[in-house]
Amino acid sequence: MTAPIRFPRFFVTSPAPCPYLPGKQERKVFTELKGAHADQLNEALGRIGFRRSQTVAYRPSCLDCQACVSVRVAAYEFKASSTQKRDLKRNSDLVATECRPWATDEQFELLAKYLAVRHPDGGMSQMDEIDYADMIEHTPVTSTVIEYREPTTDGTQGTLVGACLTDKQGDGLSMIYSFYDPDHAGRAGLGNYIILDHIRRAADASLPYVYLGYWVDGSPRMQYKVRYRPLEKLTRDGWRRMERDEQSKLIAEATAPRSENSGTISAARGKDGQPVKFPAS
Repeated sequence: MTAPIRFPRFFVTSPAPCPYLPGKQERKVFTELKGAHADQLNEALGRIGFRRSQTVAYRPSCLDCQACVSVRVAAYEFKASSTQKRDLKRNSDLVATECRPWATDEQFELLAKYLAVRHPDGGMSQMDEIDYADMIEHTPVTSTVIEYREPTTDGTQGTLVGACLTDKQGDGLSMIYSFYDPDHAGRAGLGNYIILDHIRRAADASLPYVYLGYWVDGSPRMQYKVRYRPLEKLTRDGWRRMERDEQSKLIAEATAPRSENSGTISAARGKDGQPVKFPAS
């Protein structure tokens, strides 16, 4: 006799400083992913805005803010912009390999370099090898690490320039965390390329979506997510396609030239590697 699926128990964290919006407090609701039905639970929760971190699924549950919005790209209908087409062409020779979720020294060294340049003050900047191994290997669901390497002419393994921890769901790919060489002289747009490659992989696998996590309205580093068309966002009435004019306005705001009075932050680039714009203070 098959054991019944137990309804998960949910918990709420204590308020803590928001990592995205200064002066705000964040709070999360979370549950543990475990057992034979972890994949099904993770997928069901993903469709209502949860994200996975190791063996936990969580989503924001802030008292006075709803800036974090779950977004996903409609892979079948995706149309690359001119910038995205250039990044696809520039990096199309990279060798991408799906690997089991097992941490390596090479991956950790690349992550450390990425964090030091892109997010030196972020919450992950103090990660050590054990922390990284926990992030990659502690997964109760169907996960893979997709490695991106330089091509070689002799059949040997090329230099690792990018990687992404990815969950496979019944309706798409969920990009848990990606990182890449931020200083590669000949590989502009690496972060953008990794996202574009996931969109292609999803479409090729007949999976309709690529989940990008949370778009945070008001957080410059999160604005790169609005650049992928068409984009769907999770609302109180379910998933809704972002209107073209609405998305065009957001893209224009994210890519507009900065004024002389605009705020500046070291290494001001988004996850896709493109420059981010900070509003005037």
